[in-house]
Amino acid sequence: MQTKNRICILLLFVGGFTFGIAQEMLTVDEAVKIALENNYQIKTARNDLKIDELGVSPGQAGMLPTVGANLTDNNSVQSLTQIRNDGTIQERDNAKNSSFNYGVALQWTVFDGFSMFANYEQLKETQKLGEAELKQAILTKVGEIMITYYDLVQQQQQLSALDSTLLISEQRVELAHNRFTIGKASKLEVLNAQVDLNTDRTLMQRQQELYKNTKTQLNEQLARDLKDDFKVIPEIFVDQKLELEALEAKVAEENPQLQAEKINKRISELELKQIKAARYPSVFVSSGYNIANSKSELGFTTSSDSKGFSYGFGASLNLFDGFNQTRNEKMSKVALQNAEIAISQQEQELASLVNTTYQTYLTNISLIELEEKNEAIAKENLDITVEKYRIGIIPTIEFRTAQLNYINAQVRLSNAKFQAKVSEIILKQLAGNLEI
Repeated sequence: MQTKNRICILLLFVGGFTFGIAQEMLTVDEAVKIALENNYQIKTARNDLKIDELGVSPGQAGMLPTVGANLTDNNSVQSLTQIRNDGTIQERDNAKNSSFNYGVALQWTVFDGFSMFANYEQLKETQKLGEAELKQAILTKVGEIMITYYDLVQQQQQLSALDSTLLISEQRVELAHNRFTIGKASKLEVLNAQVDLNTDRTLMQRQQELYKNTKTQLNEQLARDLKDDFKVIPEIFVDQKLELEALEAKVAEENPQLQAEKINKRISELELKQIKAARYPSVFVSSGYNIANSKSELGFTTSSDSKGFSYGFGASLNLFDGFNQTRNEKMSKVALQNAEIAISQQEQELASLVNTTYQTYLTNISLIELEEKNEAIAKENLDITVEKYRIGIIPTIEFRTAQLNYINAQVRLSNAKFQAKVSEIILKQLAGNLEI
């Protein structure tokens, strides 16, 4: 009767505890939302993309003219002696001279072998590269957070399993003590039961430590207070409808790492265009408006004023630069070949990763079904063993074996679900369609 009362009190405590913290439940969607707002790496990737976006402009590409203002004020004090053509001599001590100029000037390269247009396209591709890098940063971080979250779910399930076995061990100690009191069991049986109970308590404390540390890790990934407490969902649900062919097609179209390599190839093509542009002449026009005033106390002209427009054009063409132009083009073509190789390498690596991860996914899906059956069998076996032990018809070691078989079956089932979920997350992350 005393044992039953303890069980009821424990169940009420566990139920009350669960109800009390239900309002602090953190779902995986909420965790992802917090990460998208707070995570430092995602913030940095967003800022890098803003820099790339600001760089996409005709002015940055060199397509627009430059206009500048200038102002010059020169003054001097000199002692001069001048001998003129008619032989007269003019001398002046501390003669003052001044000149004052100001105006605006325009310089505009109107043709540079289409280099400016290639540069403008390169800036656009750099922005696309930043978008792909941001997407990859988000997918990577969200994947890490999801895995940590479901690791907590798995650990929570293992805590529940350890709690159940701890309760059974406590019942076993009480039964052994009662049997010893009435002379139906030896002191050794009581001691063995107590040792096993202490072992279970140690396992529980280790599991609680791991659970708390993983909570801290998740709070760190979410970039929030490390001491924030929360509870995760009680069960892991695995999407069992993933198909390899669909995943491979998605990877080819949506994977941000592969997209980044393709963009890098396009950038290499545009860099080659810019290098080839040096074979063409560069044409520029210039214009300006200038105002000038000068004064001199000695000379044929004592003062001068001028103002007006100026304009002109020019062209330049590189005729010989020590074969650097040809050399630079060859190096750029090799870089383009490397970009093509990088695409092929990335495609092969992704295909290999998708296939191996998918096989792991299928294996764990199969293990879930197997371990669910094993858990049911182990639970039935434990129930029978407990009743037999209660009436004293089985030895202690058989009881402990049944107890360990049950908890191990629960742990294996929880681990199979977690590993299947991890494989699902990685596959969706590679395909670029992780639910965010």
